[in-house]
Amino acid sequence: MDLRPQRVRCLILAAALLAAGGAPSLARDQDDARRAVEAGEIRPLAEILTMVRQKLPGEIVGVKLEREAGAWTYELRVVDGKGRLFEIHVDARSGAVERTREK
Repeated sequence: MDLRPQRVRCLILAAALLAAGGAPSLARDQDDARRAVEAGEIRPLAEILTMVRQKLPGEIVGVKLEREAGAWTYELRVVDGKGRLFEIHVDARSGAVERTREK
């Protein structure tokens, strides 16, 4: 099994998270996310990706976990076969795709 695409995605995600908030906020965000998973408030990212992968139009190139008004949402960045970038919002508790838009 070739793990290079997964490693590239992980590196892209790590770089994006560091650029977006820096290391201190990244650590706090990771702790918040871990607690939410452990409390059953949200599903782990791996589970969400398994649930929605068939619905996605291409390759996942970025992931963010956001909490707005008490609701957790995974924001996935996906590039399709034509090179278009999509932002896909997924309910972190249910795994339901809430909205998709081209960037």
